[in-house]
Amino acid sequence: MQSQGGYPSKGRVGIKGQEIKIHPTAIIHPDAEIGDDVEIGAYSIIGENVKIGSNVKIHPHVVIDGWTTIGKGCSIYQFASIGAPPQDLKFGGEKSEVVIGENNTIREFVTINRATLHGGGKTIIGNNNFLMAYVHVAHDCKIGSHIVLANAATLAGHIEVFDHVIIGGLVAVHQFARIGSYSIVGGASAVTHDIPPYVMAVGNRAKLYGLNKIGLRRHGFSREEITNLKKAYDIIFRNGMGLKDALEKVGKEIKDSAHIKNLIEFIKNSKRGITRAKPTSREEGADEVEED
Repeated sequence: MQSQGGYPSKGRVGIKGQEIKIHPTAIIHPDAEIGDDVEIGAYSIIGENVKIGSNVKIHPHVVIDGWTTIGKGCSIYQFASIGAPPQDLKFGGEKSEVVIGENNTIREFVTINRATLHGGGKTIIGNNNFLMAYVHVAHDCKIGSHIVLANAATLAGHIEVFDHVIIGGLVAVHQFARIGSYSIVGGASAVTHDIPPYVMAVGNRAKLYGLNKIGLRRHGFSREEITNLKKAYDIIFRNGMGLKDALEKVGKEIKDSAHIKNLIEFIKNSKRGITRAKPTSREEGADEVEED
């Protein structure tokens, strides 16, 4: 007997003994760990070493394999592939992981690959993220929380995306690049260098177009904090100083600001180099449009 929606009236028992809903066509390895109140749709496949937390909804035709852990409250849509081996010629089949946090939405055809040992062994995604259709997260990426990856955004290996970032549709990000917190990357951009926190970037190759002022306001940044960040941005990217001297000047002129410290440390820790600004006149024009 089947319940409405095609699920067995009595599904498999979860970790804490509560019933879960499994469509009869789903294939689940007996050693997979499935939490309570999980729903697994038609023709989905769950591998041997997968761990799924409570209240996760897995839509039809999803494949979750490898050493993959998924936190509670996630929703994973049809044809997503999570935990497949990395697309890395050096990979030799060794154990590596995907670790996904809580309350993430993973839409259709998203691919999230396992890590490599030389990259730390874990591809990590935090909490409360929205991965739209066709997003690709490659091996060894470290994705923070409260991030939006729009349709077909593509992250190469070893990329780090900090909290509260928006990456537009069709954006391609070069391996080992970092995207700083509260930044926004416009659609169809090609990112080859690190994007600092708090800024807007767009283009092929991406350039900076001032602060992400609207985003900062939406996240509750005060007028003083935004003013300080604007002053720091002008010193670093608009006055023609060398990067080392500019950072030193910012540190001396703007003190007791956690966000300024974060900006300085992000730039200092860059290994790929920092994305630079477009010429001042065009950048100011973008600021004027953004103010509207």
